[in-house]
Amino acid sequence: MKKLINVVFIIVLLNPGIIFGAEDFLEAPVIPQGTEIKKTDARLELKIGLSHNEVLSFYKGALKGLDNIKFREWKDATYIEDDGNRPWHSITISKGDQRETQIIIVKDNWTWIIGTLLLRYIGVFVVLMVLFLGMSFSGKIISGSMKKIEEKKAAE
Repeated sequence: MKKLINVVFIIVLLNPGIIFGAEDFLEAPVIPQGTEIKKTDARLELKIGLSHNEVLSFYKGALKGLDNIKFREWKDATYIEDDGNRPWHSITISKGDQRETQIIIVKDNWTWIIGTLLLRYIGVFVVLMVLFLGMSFSGKIISGSMKKIEEKKAAE
């Protein structure tokens, strides 16, 4: 009996959707009462007859205890982002209508990943170039002023 309780506890702990009665899309929990608007391999759009706060509390409960999850409050939506290595990248919960909320779950894509890395790579060289030019310019000014000081001392 004790083993059965432990097994059930582990299953519920590893899959919080069991508690909330949720399905999943790319391992992200999905509220089952939602009406599917659009579904592809990389994107799921739903509308549900719940308020923004009710949907947000569902996702806070379903994602509770997971690492690398960030909740961001925007003017028009709440943006939930996974900074880890899960198959999904973000969940957007709209704040528009109080009677109906739109939920968008998006898969992580290589275009975004490579684009971010490329921008960082270029950014490092831009910063290094600015530092190099600043040091070269200040070096010329300092060496020019040192030559003038040496010429003054030599003339005395």
